[in-house]
Amino acid sequence: MTTIEGHATNKKRIAKLVRQLLIELGENPDREGLVGTPDRIADMYDEIFGGSRMDAELDVSFSEETDAIVAKDIQFYSMCEHHMLPFFGKIHVAYVPAGKVFGVSKLVRLVEKYSRRLQIQERLTKQVADELIRMGVKGALVIAEGEHLCMKMRGVRNDSSIITIAHRGVLGEKEIREHVMALIYNARSEIRKI
Repeated sequence: MTTIEGHATNKKRIAKLVRQLLIELGENPDREGLVGTPDRIADMYDEIFGGSRMDAELDVSFSEETDAIVAKDIQFYSMCEHHMLPFFGKIHVAYVPAGKVFGVSKLVRLVEKYSRRLQIQERLTKQVADELIRMGVKGALVIAEGEHLCMKMRGVRNDSSIITIAHRGVLGEKEIREHVMALIYNARSEIRKI
């Protein structure tokens, strides 16, 4: 996927394009319920696709040694790049620090950096894990649990959820990974065996 990092959204042009889309769909963009919709959609797109504009605020860390950090249930919202429909859920992030720890808000921002763009869940999971490794940790484990409206409301119309996992560094070792996954999933045996 190629994105233009730091690209500024042209909200006026997006609103104009949304207006034209409404016309192509057989709607009247001047009717009461749709007046202002193109501008609202342009504002919304500026917000939900802002991940590529997020900077390296993640470099803020604190000197501290601990065995592992686990942040459970970080909510994420993203848009499927194939149908531009939402997918959303929770991401669990674990890492083994190398002499420094990151504030919890930094982990949330890391998830937002990659989820707030056109995306697929598999890539999102890998990107968060890879970024943690680039930030200098000894190991990273990222588990994303997502529901995809592109699958629920069109196509197969199925309510299944998707789980993707990426592990790097020392968290690639089975015994350590299983221990951390037990922390995330409260020792549910069917998940620990992954």
